[in-house]
Amino acid sequence: MMKIDKAPAPLIVPNPEDPRLTERVAGTDQTGAAVEIRVPVERPLTLYLNAQEIVTMMTIGDYPEYLALGYLLNQNMLKYDDVVTEVEYHDDLQVVVVRTEHHTNFEAKLKKRTQTSGCAQGTAFGDLLEAVESVALPKAELRTSWLYQMTRAINTMPSLYLEAGAIHGCVLCKEGTPVCYTEDVGRHNAVDKIAGWIYRHGVDPGDKILYTTGRLTSEMVIKTVRMGIPILVSRSGFTAWGVELARQVGLTLVGRTRGKRFIALSGQERIVFDQNLDYVEEESARHKRKGESDD
Repeated sequence: MMKIDKAPAPLIVPNPEDPRLTERVAGTDQTGAAVEIRVPVERPLTLYLNAQEIVTMMTIGDYPEYLALGYLLNQNMLKYDDVVTEVEYHDDLQVVVVRTEHHTNFEAKLKKRTQTSGCAQGTAFGDLLEAVESVALPKAELRTSWLYQMTRAINTMPSLYLEAGAIHGCVLCKEGTPVCYTEDVGRHNAVDKIAGWIYRHGVDPGDKILYTTGRLTSEMVIKTVRMGIPILVSRSGFTAWGVELARQVGLTLVGRTRGKRFIALSGQERIVFDQNLDYVEEESARHKRKGESDD
């Protein structure tokens, strides 16, 4: 059980050596030889808000408190000014319970849901579009020197993806420095953990950049805007609706960020081109994700 009060924000980075997050599985390679590889685990985690069951998520199982808080915030079931009294995580039951000061009932909202385009079947409930229409994102800048510093740091940092693959990452950065790096089987889980971390520690999102390894979909745009982050960057590509929503709300949207290359399709006015590209290296093939050549 954990009382929710603001606490100094810890630096969160992947821990690929955590034995809970992967399993070793035997198989056969293309030559017929026996091989053994590490694969990420998937565990169910059932989330309750007070006495109401909200959803069961498939997750690798780290940072369940951040995941629960971030999910509720990004689904507009929890407001940033709401008072959360406790978060109870029961590892044996694979259950997390978020308790608030006020009564909650989302029975009607739970009936109106949309399965998102995210892997691992993300779900969006009810009035999320209405929730972002009134958001005014803060003025900020994205220096290209920060962008290249940030992507190099992320690509060379030890991670579960580099060790086992089949995983997505989301990274909150201040200027060119990662401050919170989360991974999960679905990018929606990874970004929800970041939302929970921001809420739990009272972090100012207005001067931050959110980086994701996944596609820039409507879901990712909505969650970034819900968090109050003005800049969203991906190594992957875009969807048309993601771009349209980003332009409507003034979110800076930068995709296909690999090596020296990137493309901005929204909020270009925030970009400051201060990096000499002669000093930027191309990206190693080791860091490529499946399907990137199609973006």
